[in-house]
Amino acid sequence: MTSVSVKRVRDAVDGVLLLDKPVGLSSNDALIKAKRFMNAKKAGHTGTLDPFATGLLPLCFGEATKFSQDLLEADKTYLATVHLGQRTDTGDTEGQVLETRAVNATQAEIEAVLARFRGPIKQVPPMYSALKRDGKPLYEYAREGITLEREARDVVIHKLELVSYEAPFLKIEVTCSKGTYIRVLGEDIGAALGCGAHLNALRRTQVGALTTDKMVTLEDLAAHAAPRELLAPVDALLSSFPRIVLNAELAKRFLHGQRLPLGKEPSIAVPAPYEGRVRIYDDTGRLLGTGIFGEYAILAPERLVASAQG
Repeated sequence: MTSVSVKRVRDAVDGVLLLDKPVGLSSNDALIKAKRFMNAKKAGHTGTLDPFATGLLPLCFGEATKFSQDLLEADKTYLATVHLGQRTDTGDTEGQVLETRAVNATQAEIEAVLARFRGPIKQVPPMYSALKRDGKPLYEYAREGITLEREARDVVIHKLELVSYEAPFLKIEVTCSKGTYIRVLGEDIGAALGCGAHLNALRRTQVGALTTDKMVTLEDLAAHAAPRELLAPVDALLSSFPRIVLNAELAKRFLHGQRLPLGKEPSIAVPAPYEGRVRIYDDTGRLLGTGIFGEYAILAPERLVASAQG
């Protein structure tokens, strides 16, 4: 008798999960596990964490995936432990040790070096990265023993503070722009100190306005009778944008894609003199989507929430 496989029916689930990614798991593997717990049709993450890294990995489900790009562009904060005096081929603990040197750096010397990396800097992406050359990730070339020239990129280190120093381990807190490699920052700090370094541990503590306050683990999901209750609402991704509440008529027009001259609507509170992205709600508190609030108080729809259009 032939067995017939039954395809699992997944649900439309909307929201944001602030996952505390464990060490040893890729971001995509963590997403797959969380998606299975939620039995969700659609999900995505908002920028990868290396397998050896831990901490805040926002996962977007359903309608939240429409707004995940904002987190890819957002500044991020990390706690990093740099192992001074030892270089590896990957720049982290997963690689082979290439060189070991004595560590003689004082705290004053470290503080002076950290100051050199604050603000706009140029950073050469590592070979062990997912950046592609001719359609092939750089890490695949690296595994074949091939090193390619990489152009330095502009990044910004908004904050770089010494947390503790117990030789050879240097613990730092970093807030940086998108595209920053903390592995490379650790290596560059080691090079500036003359002893080399690699990244020993990395934990992400903030992505945009999202913090670790309401993080959950995969174990939390497994143990919870209704794991969807652990989801934050879709607009958790939009909290940094001004809020505009529309009445029923204007909400209907907004959802039909119409530009709205809110300067002619005295009953609608607008964030003047602000211009830029805004989050839009109807007068019941339902999220309608995002818009661009521009000159002359014109509101143009940007991304709409499908469930609000039903």
